[in-house]
Amino acid sequence: MSEARRVKDSQITINQIMGPTDANLYGNVHGGLIMKLIDEVGGIVAARHAHLPVVTVVMDSMTFISPVHVGDLLRLDGSVNWVGRSSIEVGVKVQAENVLSGRLTHTNSAYVVYVALGADGRPTPVPTLILESDEERDRFAEAQRRQEHRLAMRKPRRQLNASA
Repeated sequence: MSEARRVKDSQITINQIMGPTDANLYGNVHGGLIMKLIDEVGGIVAARHAHLPVVTVVMDSMTFISPVHVGDLLRLDGSVNWVGRSSIEVGVKVQAENVLSGRLTHTNSAYVVYVALGADGRPTPVPTLILESDEERDRFAEAQRRQEHRLAMRKPRRQLNASA
């Protein structure tokens, strides 16, 4: 496992203009496309933190607050919130900018968990996270609670699958 890394070492922002092929008949960008972009941004952030290949384990807490329209500049900001032994939670904030008016709208956010893979294709340890601010410490604590909830929710499903 590599040395610890700072949150800012793996943060990224990606901007992409939304065109007609990205939208439905009403001019609203497909939610599935936005989810795909979130997963791409999150995966890049997680891989930059781990310096290893990563795979998506779960995408949760996805709420669409407002639509994204054709012609909007979509901005996706990704940042590591939490790391475990081999897992990394990345938060991705999505905003749409009307480039003509300059109006910026927070459209949605998501938390995505990735697992780093070693050369054998199995989960492998990731670097710890250096928390440099109160905001980073708060985000880490909140993400830790989400991870504990995710793990608790998996237990009943495992028991249900075992009895089937």
